[in-house]
Amino acid sequence: MEAVVVDAGSKLLKAGFAIPDQAPSLVIPTQMKRVIDDGSIADNSSCEDITYDPIVRGFIRDWDALEDLLHHVLYTGLGWEMGNEGQILFTDPLLTPKALREQLVQLMFETFNISGFYASEQAVLSLYAVGRISGCTLDIGHGKIDIAPVIEGAVNHIASRRFEIGGIDLTKLLAQELSKSNPHVSLKMSDAEKLKEKYSRCAKDEIGYEKIQQNCRKEQHILPDGQVITIGREAYIVGEALFQPSILGLEAHGIVEQLVHSISAVSSENHRQLLESTVLCGGTSTMAGFEDRFQLEANLCSSAICPSLVKPPEYMPESLAKFSAWIGGAILAKVVFPQNQHVTKADYDESGPSIVHRKCF
Repeated sequence: MEAVVVDAGSKLLKAGFAIPDQAPSLVIPTQMKRVIDDGSIADNSSCEDITYDPIVRGFIRDWDALEDLLHHVLYTGLGWEMGNEGQILFTDPLLTPKALREQLVQLMFETFNISGFYASEQAVLSLYAVGRISGCTLDIGHGKIDIAPVIEGAVNHIASRRFEIGGIDLTKLLAQELSKSNPHVSLKMSDAEKLKEKYSRCAKDEIGYEKIQQNCRKEQHILPDGQVITIGREAYIVGEALFQPSILGLEAHGIVEQLVHSISAVSSENHRQLLESTVLCGGTSTMAGFEDRFQLEANLCSSAICPSLVKPPEYMPESLAKFSAWIGGAILAKVVFPQNQHVTKADYDESGPSIVHRKCF
């Protein structure tokens, strides 16, 4: 049986058997509905009050919920049989605490009775997905932004940067702006999320953004409850906030400058290989115009360090940016499990959860 690869994010969990040139077979919301006493699911009107999140800002926060979610994914979604569990590879967010890694490997061996375990950092896996072992990843997730220089398959943690803002914060920003321009509309966060995914885009440059604020064509959108909302200049604020964080009320540099600062912290002999292999990951990075704006801003850097984006291989799925860590995990699984580089049940029984730090890099 093929190994299973699991990439559990704050918004979506991606899972499937390790087939490297395909998208994951299972992509489901990470957020779960809480079952009420009579065993039924509460109706939609109260769903927001009874949902809970196993993963917050990239890190596991509710282990009971995660166990329920993984049980559904592995046995129902992927067809594992009780007593015949296989091997599994998890993707690790940047700067995952050691205690969380240990608790995860303990859950998998003691509760799910797996035969083998491996974990690798998302930044490394995203580079594997585009055929690189060195480079710099910019991962704009639902709950965080990670910038990680990777050299010869190892993350340089000293130079890495993690920001606890992400897609959810951009959704809230869009909802606030739309509420100002559409005061008659009651906008749910779930609807704002869908509007962001459909309409958000990046201006060509900062001057272009200012012009859009003055004059922008407006579109009308009918919400699921029949309300009509108008969206125009608001569509551009989501992307602009990544390059001008002051829009979010943050005193910080934009993402291109942050990435340049991260690479600058690495020894100069590695700058070229990092610069020539910059990879964008995460759903937010796929918004219209984002890649062009990123490269333009990179070309304008006053520093000698000017990042250049990597184009993925043609045979990879078009959705690579959304699933790059999972696809890289599928590639790695084809190596570590056949070559017995993973944590086995015997390893775990002998050394306990701490074995994960010695065998999983």
